[in-house]
Amino acid sequence: MPALNWRDTLDELVAEPTISSDDPALDRGNRRAIEMIAARLDAAGFDCDISAIGERDDKVNLIARLGPAERRSESGLVFAGHIDTVPYDETGWESDPFTLTERDGRLYGLGTTDMKGFVALAAGVAAEYAGHELDAPLSLMLTADEECGMDGARALADAGIPAGRYCVIGEPTSLVPIRQHKGIFMETIETIGASGHSSNPAHGANAIEAMHTAIGAIRALRDELSERDPADGFPVPHATLNLGTVRGGDAANRIPARCRLDIDLRFLPGDAIDELRESLRSRVRDALAQSDCEVRFSALFAGTPALETPAHSPIVTACEELTGHEAAAVDFGTEGAFYNAIGMDTVILGPGDIALAHQPNEYLSLSRVAPMQSILRELVQRFCRPS
Repeated sequence: MPALNWRDTLDELVAEPTISSDDPALDRGNRRAIEMIAARLDAAGFDCDISAIGERDDKVNLIARLGPAERRSESGLVFAGHIDTVPYDETGWESDPFTLTERDGRLYGLGTTDMKGFVALAAGVAAEYAGHELDAPLSLMLTADEECGMDGARALADAGIPAGRYCVIGEPTSLVPIRQHKGIFMETIETIGASGHSSNPAHGANAIEAMHTAIGAIRALRDELSERDPADGFPVPHATLNLGTVRGGDAANRIPARCRLDIDLRFLPGDAIDELRESLRSRVRDALAQSDCEVRFSALFAGTPALETPAHSPIVTACEELTGHEAAAVDFGTEGAFYNAIGMDTVILGPGDIALAHQPNEYLSLSRVAPMQSILRELVQRFCRPS
């Protein structure tokens, strides 16, 4: 079987724009990049399956597999990741973000740390076993739109068919395994009143004042969440609720008829999105029960569940042993909870640095390449037992 050169693969992945954005002017598909890496994997001997998500044919997932597929639910190993990126600010880059550029022991390019670098390394390592007989399947699972809704992972979870029993997602963790992270959802709250001349408040219903009351209720919920028993291991050991944006009114001498607030709530393992969202809404409704303004709610982001993979899971203990680090917890979210839900014990472990993600001059340090490859090879040996 032909070798799959990770650096050539990364060069091609970086060159292909795969931006995910809520702004249609910025949003791009990922099909060309997926078809490129699928062609490399197919030539190396993988069984590749590309599936579109939603109604857009240019947004696709890829599952590429070696070994006995019939054993995927009881055993087997998955290297998972996304190849979409966030938008970029061209003025902040010192080199072309779509050209893989090496300088000072680093590989610069959009997505190198988050997380095309891991994808290329995982593909290269997995291809080394294409000529081997495996006791359990080895798969690559690549998704669309992680940066903007996690629609690819949701589609895989909705299908309900695991690609393997154990999964490593190569998000940037600086080679430290992560078995827990917070969940997140975002909500829009709107108060709707009636406009009128400011000289007589009785001629209108002030939506900004109603929102002020709503914010009081939201802050009370935030305080309650932060006062719960702290969660060991998390950098911020409690749930957080951020009042992100507020917009209302159009003139100082006009009673504002509308006001909008967008919030972000990040919660701990054990909490459920639907329950927290309903608690938020019911508190605001109760606070405005006597108001002359209407209140409306909408999900700005449906949400990502919190991740908690058991500390005793074989994939957790293996990653701890191979990295020399105890599995940790982080405040950002990943696709991991979706995969746990369909029976894949998941650890987040990658060579990139989260501090570089979504930043100009994003890079992958070359010093992290060999250690990541070594970890991946040892995981294959342990979980797939190639002969």
